[in-house]
Amino acid sequence: MKRSLRPDELRLWSKVAATVRPAPGRALPVAPAEAEASPAAAPAVSAAPSPVHVRKRPPTPGPPDVIEPGRRRRIMRERDSIDARIDLHGLSFDRAKAALDAFIRRAHADGAKAVLVITGKGVAGEGLLRQWTPAWLAEPGLRPMVAGVSLAHRRHGGEGALYVALKRRA
Repeated sequence: MKRSLRPDELRLWSKVAATVRPAPGRALPVAPAEAEASPAAAPAVSAAPSPVHVRKRPPTPGPPDVIEPGRRRRIMRERDSIDARIDLHGLSFDRAKAALDAFIRRAHADGAKAVLVITGKGVAGEGLLRQWTPAWLAEPGLRPMVAGVSLAHRRHGGEGALYVALKRRA
């Protein structure tokens, strides 16, 4: 037997449901009015921020530069080697950002010229990591190390991967 949701559960579910797009022909559940819930029955809610992070679009520090066509072609045909690879599949948003940051810094320090960052495509090609990785590479901390970013060739992951050309160490 299926029980109906209590008002506090329905309010919580409404917050979670507001972070996704409903399927065609469906509507988001409506939270009950605050007046319906009695103050004695309502659980104490802390003032801490919700653990649900809504990230619709990446920040705009300016897109990273695109790899020059000749260099991209050499990387794609493996005439210029891909010195390192990182696969961000299965990592949370924050862990993926930290892993990418550490990976790029380490590869640059090791003198790598080009690396492959595998983000995956996500659901329907709209994965968060896929959308945010170029923005992370354009942030002030990594921008001085990154010469350019381009989509990878199909054999290296296609739309779910990026070639990242690195600048020489100073």
